[in-house]
Amino acid sequence: MASELPLIDVAPLVGGGRSAGVAAAIRRACEDTGFFYVVGHGVPEEPQRQLEELARRFFALPHERKMALRMERGGRAWRGYFPVGAELTSGRADLKEGLYFGAEMAADHPRVRAGVPLHGPNLFPDLPGFREAVLRHLGAMTALGHALMRGVALSLELEQDYFERRYTGDPLVLFRIFNYPPGAAAPAAWGVGEHTDYGLLTILRQDGSGGLEVESRQGWLPAPPVPGSYVCNIGDMLDRMTGGRYRSTPHRVRNPGATDRLSLPFFFDPDFDARIQPIASPLLDDRDRRWDRASVHAFDGTYGEYLMAKVGRVFPQLRQEVAPTW
Repeated sequence: MASELPLIDVAPLVGGGRSAGVAAAIRRACEDTGFFYVVGHGVPEEPQRQLEELARRFFALPHERKMALRMERGGRAWRGYFPVGAELTSGRADLKEGLYFGAEMAADHPRVRAGVPLHGPNLFPDLPGFREAVLRHLGAMTALGHALMRGVALSLELEQDYFERRYTGDPLVLFRIFNYPPGAAAPAAWGVGEHTDYGLLTILRQDGSGGLEVESRQGWLPAPPVPGSYVCNIGDMLDRMTGGRYRSTPHRVRNPGATDRLSLPFFFDPDFDARIQPIASPLLDDRDRRWDRASVHAFDGTYGEYLMAKVGRVFPQLRQEVAPTW
């Protein structure tokens, strides 16, 4: 199935250069759907395949072995495994299981010592090569995130390093590996219900199953896998910064097949302590049209405060147990 979403070759950005054509393509994509595919990203294919294979091996383990890495063990770092039904979207349980990772931080890191949520050591499955594969992926996706945000800056006619100087010099990076079991093809059985992402940019690798859908002016569009590409979409903070010119687009996921569906989203977000300031005044407060009826333009605070308010709704029990002060 062909996609109606644009495909952009970002090789000039990855090489550290500038390209008016790439910037214009990003601008059109962000103003239209907020979703686009990227090729020319420079990330080797074989390490990605190895990571997928390791992920499938983990999800095939007995429930007890997976639960040995349950997220409660990760404490305030919010790392580890959650089973099917433990994550919520709009109050409804998602039909997926997953592993949460982030930048690897030792116990003596200042933010870890201070108990800042979402910062700390990862919980890695006891499978040979898993730790190395995840850390390698985090490095590659962080570099790609910086390159793409340079393109976003140019698309807004800003200095190329605008975001890095203000928000992403030390980005909050979060990585998830999701497994969607089969049998969720019923209309109400969403792997993940309608939602927008919270930060700046999401970079997604998906397997060949399909099932990702994106809201557009024409209705819901499929975003099928395109070999050699990543799916990118903008989040709430870029929507806020641009005054709604670049909108965070609702999307949802269903596993349409008879086998497991694997998804590897990487979130490239502002520094946890960054105060998110608009580049332009809001064009229109769209809270009445948003899936959660909440305006990203009315928010005033740090990105960490915004994120923790959202995450607390996704894992309400975990927030109550390990992060009551947030």
